[in-house]
Amino acid sequence: MDNLRVAKVDNVTLDRLLPPSSPSSSSSPIPTSLRQSGTLHLTPHHLIFSPSSSAEGDTGEIWISYPAITLLTRLPQTFGGKYPLQIRTRGFDSYVLTFERAMEGGAEDVWLSVKDCAVAISVEQLYAFFYTLPTPAVSSGSTISTSSHTSPLDVGGIPHPPSASSSSGWSTFSPRLEFARQGVGSRTKAWRFTDINKDYSFSPTYPAKMVVPSRISDSTLSYAGKYRSKGRIPALTYLHWANQASMTRSSQPMVGLKNARSAQDERLVECIFSSHQFLDTAYTASSSTPTPNPLTSSTSTPVYGATSTNLIVDARPTANAMANVAIGAGTENMENYKSAKKAYLGIDNIHVMRNSLKVISEALRDAEAPSIGSSTQSGAPPLDRSLLRKSNWLKHVSAILEGSLLIIRNIHLNASHVLVHCSDGWDRTAQLCAVAQICLDPYYRTLDGFKVLVEKDWLAFGHKFLDRSGHLSSEKLFTVTDAPDEDSDEEGGGGGVGAQKVAQAFFASVQNQFKKGDTHLKEVSPVFHQFLDCVRQIQRQFPDRFEYNEQYLLDIYTDLYSCKFGTFLFNNERERRVAPDASQAGSLPYVERTVSAWEWYDRPEVRRGYINSTYDASLDDPKNRGEGADQGVLMFDPRDVRWWFRLFRRGDEEMNGPSPSFQAQAQGQPQTSGVGVGADMVFVNPGQVDPVSAQGVAEGLAGRGEGFVTGPGVQGSRGPSPVPGRKAVNPALNGVSGKGTYRGIESTSSAFSLQTAGHPTPNPDLSSSSQFPSAGGWGWNQFSSGAYSALSRGAREIRTIGEGAYNQIRAEVGETQETGGAGTGIGEGRPGGAAAPAGRGVRMPSEANPWSLPSSAGGGGTGAGPSSSALQGDMPIQPAPGGEPKLPAGKQASAEQSERELEAAMGGDSRAWDPLGAA
Repeated sequence: MDNLRVAKVDNVTLDRLLPPSSPSSSSSPIPTSLRQSGTLHLTPHHLIFSPSSSAEGDTGEIWISYPAITLLTRLPQTFGGKYPLQIRTRGFDSYVLTFERAMEGGAEDVWLSVKDCAVAISVEQLYAFFYTLPTPAVSSGSTISTSSHTSPLDVGGIPHPPSASSSSGWSTFSPRLEFARQGVGSRTKAWRFTDINKDYSFSPTYPAKMVVPSRISDSTLSYAGKYRSKGRIPALTYLHWANQASMTRSSQPMVGLKNARSAQDERLVECIFSSHQFLDTAYTASSSTPTPNPLTSSTSTPVYGATSTNLIVDARPTANAMANVAIGAGTENMENYKSAKKAYLGIDNIHVMRNSLKVISEALRDAEAPSIGSSTQSGAPPLDRSLLRKSNWLKHVSAILEGSLLIIRNIHLNASHVLVHCSDGWDRTAQLCAVAQICLDPYYRTLDGFKVLVEKDWLAFGHKFLDRSGHLSSEKLFTVTDAPDEDSDEEGGGGGVGAQKVAQAFFASVQNQFKKGDTHLKEVSPVFHQFLDCVRQIQRQFPDRFEYNEQYLLDIYTDLYSCKFGTFLFNNERERRVAPDASQAGSLPYVERTVSAWEWYDRPEVRRGYINSTYDASLDDPKNRGEGADQGVLMFDPRDVRWWFRLFRRGDEEMNGPSPSFQAQAQGQPQTSGVGVGADMVFVNPGQVDPVSAQGVAEGLAGRGEGFVTGPGVQGSRGPSPVPGRKAVNPALNGVSGKGTYRGIESTSSAFSLQTAGHPTPNPDLSSSSQFPSAGGWGWNQFSSGAYSALSRGAREIRTIGEGAYNQIRAEVGETQETGGAGTGIGEGRPGGAAAPAGRGVRMPSEANPWSLPSSAGGGGTGAGPSSSALQGDMPIQPAPGGEPKLPAGKQASAEQSERELEAAMGGDSRAWDPLGAA
């Protein structure tokens, strides 16, 4: 209470936006503003607003926890003499509190009190250490027993761990019970538990109980731990019920510039990828008498050759992995791991994700600014979806889903093992492993299974909840935007107010040099938020396959930042289980001083509200062989992503809008396909050059931007960057991720993008390329001066590519026009991938996009640009006797004009190409 300057303020006006009343509400498609008067109470952990009278849409008291505040701004005084404060929360709520006075229990005292209480220096100051569960209301016949709950896997005969006898939610996850349910020790003996980290000295961020291959001793593990960042060795997180394929996770290897290697780490990975061959005993192959498997009606005899696509999944872009080599880390050298292939998923780091969410918050703030405080029950202005697209949030979510789908297919369809890691193995690795397990095992789609999954893959394996959620807050989140004093001048006139402000600013800057920096703000990132978003995307595609509903995910997100429970409060298992001061008598671990969130969610009256009414457990029966049966494994569409509008407190149509394909059909425009949507994946086969290695970097520089083409059919070959829309020729990739097509990339994070075919037209929020038509005229009248400036800058940037790249483009287009074939983009039509002779002319009409090239002369391509025949009025290109392809005489003048325009667009004379007449 020492930090509170005021505990109660009367006559406070609250302005806020009410989200649409229901997800399907047609009467309230957008939020509406609401103004209420009441009393504001301040506690050491909450702001509580009690309205004096109820209003339509009123939900009673409003509790705002201090850690959930993302920005508290003291606004300038209003014309009516009021003093407003604006509060923005991590739940995407915005409130404006208006006070009658500034000091003496007014806006200034409230602002300072909240700032002092929110900026905590220790986790023990948070609300979880003071919160106790309320006494449950006892009513006859209303209890729901968690132990008698039937989940979908009971139908298929997959064993379940018994419910914990203790009522504490901290006993939700038991490593022995959960891995025994997966088959460790019962259906296979190739895995064992190790106590090498029982005192957390081996790896402070790993769980005390780990599962490793039985053929690996603890002595080998101790040496292998030195080769992995922070000792996070490859450890088992999931064993598939159908084929004994494993999912393991780790951190990056410490390769460095010297290309270091570890024989123990290589042996550990080799034993993981061969664990299916040692089911009955750890040291000899399976006996001649096979063990029947009741789930698959087969035997445990290994199917030789079924694990030919073992994968080491690096979630990072190749550029990020390359940067880590310079600091002594990096990625595996596949010459030392010959039993596997590698895939770079191209998922961006925590800083990119934090900035992406920041752009979303700014878009929501711009839509709220004109409405909050303007009038009562007025409608909010429409949300600008173009600002949302700039965040690339849906693209990031799609990248995580696509990487998870790669893991799912490799485990379930290819019966192969997967090792997943990023840099430290506690952010992107947790996202990929958890999302993949939800789709592979129906148990994790139940209420009991989901909390086990979160405890195992997020809490036990050391996701940094405290750092990523920013629970300790910072003074930077408390700002002042008071209006400047117009009576004062720069020389300190007006009573010296200006000089006083200058002096205050100077002393504040000096003081900040001696204060501890807010470095923890750089660790904040919506990693767990993205995981919940991914689960919601899958839940929306399969609404009858989840026992829990959307509200369950929303409440978990709310409690992530409420700091009411100890579940989402610490960085690793060691911080939860070990007393902070073991030498001091009476010091208790944090699990005994805080309440688990699962203890609250398991209460009958609470659990009842999370049951999905459309849930059908029979659909997950692995013995079902009927039409449309999937054995309980969900193969979702990673490109079918939409904004989670309920989480962002907006309307569905407001954020997602109508379907882009319907709009294109209604306007008679050709539908465009997304380019570069999802993860930028790069595959590296054994024996091939890794683009992250020193040799790969050297070859990449020598190749001047040409992409690596990997696969058994083209090992060691190089060619031009794959053309969008052309079929992949790598049979290994088809086995891993189905029939795919190479698509262009939007960034330089990897050599090429791998996208699965057969998906519907993507959401336009995923890629800005879908906003422009792929054929026909440009429609210059739709561009503003700002757009024209952007095009001009783009033309100048294209010129920096260099004459060599420009000549190569001309040569490739000229060869395509000469041969008339639709190549594969991997050196097709040129033996050995040799370049065509330079000097081929580029003939393009003036109405076409000067930057788009025809995909093929004879059609058959699916690129973003129009075909040659469409651009030239179905007039074929006739090769001249001298070898130079020329147009018919009637088109010659137009072709020469088009070539001049193209050269001008590439940075030449601007007067030759000036569609807007600006020259």
